[in-house]
Amino acid sequence: MRLKVDKESDALYLRLDEAAVVESEEVQPGVVLDYDAAGNMVGVEILNLSKRVAPERLRVLQLETV
Repeated sequence: MRLKVDKESDALYLRLDEAAVVESEEVQPGVVLDYDAAGNMVGVEILNLSKRVAPERLRVLQLETV
């Protein structure tokens, strides 16, 4: 799993799997889900990140696993 914050494009991308993306669907304005050939979700992209999250919250990444 990979998480990338791209400041230039003002986007966050969470890649769940390395399978090839064959389809993308914008499920809400600025929220795009990527799917592989089997229909499994393999990525989530959030656009206009700075409008959704306060800048001070973008400086800290907190990872929780249970």
